Amino acid sequence: MSAGTTGWPAPRPGAAPLPAALEAAVSLLRNRADASLAELIDFAGIPSVSAQTAHAPDMARAAAWLVARLERAGLQDVALWITAGHPAVYGEWLGAPGAPTALVYGHYDVQPPEPLERWSTPPFTPTVIGERVYGRGVSDDKGPLLLTVQAADALLSATGTLPLNVKFLFEGEEEVGSAHLPELVAQRAAELRADFVISADGGMWSAEFPSLTVSGRGLAALEFSVYGPARDLHSGRHGGALHNPLHAAAALVAGLHDDHGRVTIEGFYDGVQELSAEQRAGLTRLPFSDTEYVAQTGAPAAYGEAGYSTLERQWHRPTVEVNGLWGGYTGEGSKTVLPAEAHVKLTCRLVPGQHPETIAALLAEHLRTHTPPGVRLELRPSDHAAGPYALPDGHPLRGAAGQVLHDLYGTAPVEVGMGGSIPILETFKDVLGLDTVLFSFAVGDENIHAPDEFFRIPRLYEGQEAWLRLWWALGHADG
Repeated sequence: MSAGTTGWPAPRPGAAPLPAALEAAVSLLRNRADASLAELIDFAGIPSVSAQTAHAPDMARAAAWLVARLERAGLQDVALWITAGHPAVYGEWLGAPGAPTALVYGHYDVQPPEPLERWSTPPFTPTVIGERVYGRGVSDDKGPLLLTVQAADALLSATGTLPLNVKFLFEGEEEVGSAHLPELVAQRAAELRADFVISADGGMWSAEFPSLTVSGRGLAALEFSVYGPARDLHSGRHGGALHNPLHAAAALVAGLHDDHGRVTIEGFYDGVQELSAEQRAGLTRLPFSDTEYVAQTGAPAAYGEAGYSTLERQWHRPTVEVNGLWGGYTGEGSKTVLPAEAHVKLTCRLVPGQHPETIAALLAEHLRTHTPPGVRLELRPSDHAAGPYALPDGHPLRGAAGQVLHDLYGTAPVEVGMGGSIPILETFKDVLGLDTVLFSFAVGDENIHAPDEFFRIPRLYEGQEAWLRLWWALGHADG
């Protein structure tokens, strides 16, 4: 740990006093501030990359680390729940008869760290610089996940009780689409019975303004390859006589959108609802500027479907994106070949009214229909899928979480959407009948999925207090 580590934030001037039980827990967490950060550094140092088989032992090590931490916090019936992929971690505290039950969700797997050369510090050697800790997974989702366990530990240590019943479910496959979690949730539905879900995954929109995420886009994915000759050929001898697979793949990719950024797949927008004039006007009142956004991302300009603002395109419009395109020679210097094959990875972000299976099928049919002559198309469907989700208006979670953020930060949170996807939200709704509030203290600008991912250290402590406040509010909703 380098110099500059920040401790517990000073109380906000004018903040209302906490109930005695929460004050005792917060006091304990204040004394444990350095230990809490050290735990995050230890946890994030485990390279739990679910997408890469070489990291299977690290996935097991991260799951075991969580089991031990839940047990140390005083949770009961802590266990590894085995799936056909990476295990889930479960623990519970059910000592509040008559109080509601919260199911707390998070994930301990992380994205691959590549490209490694773009990191300023080693991705799995978490490094503190000023008020930030840098490392893969510190923001998505190990910091936000861990602080929920630390909060429960503090309240149980200080008072011996929680204001409501809590069940923790931490999965190890969110970053690869939660392929095996729906089956696990269905099998364990009785054990996971609760009144609502609070997700440690997600994230706030801005570090300057408290926000509550009330919707998330869905996801459909597909890979395809284009094959031409049986092997790479001399481009002088054969160029112009055979179709180049890279040319064909590029044409297929280019044909996914028109000149105005609109997706050209037939039926893609069926069921998509336009925002009301009131909803669109509400987005214009948010503290957002295209100029600042472009400067933050380093892009030359904002771009997307014509007729919609940047926030509309990010939160409420569906997309098709190319995540990878490769083939031929990519090494140093020149090699004059006509490549035998080209490969493309695609994902679609979905909004209410769209379904992953339908969109994947429409995308596949579009590619088949537009494959040029002289090459062969091969499609590889993906199990990385998620339905879109929106927390219903008027849901008690919405009001309680919003009030907690108001009390913590002194200003009402803005309600925002999330451009990303959390696959399990649809499962919680369909299988358990539960709605979910996204209550993460990560921030969208923390280089999630990219080099130099970081987590703001004060958010670790703010999140601990906020989760205590939310559990208290939900546990005393009728009191």
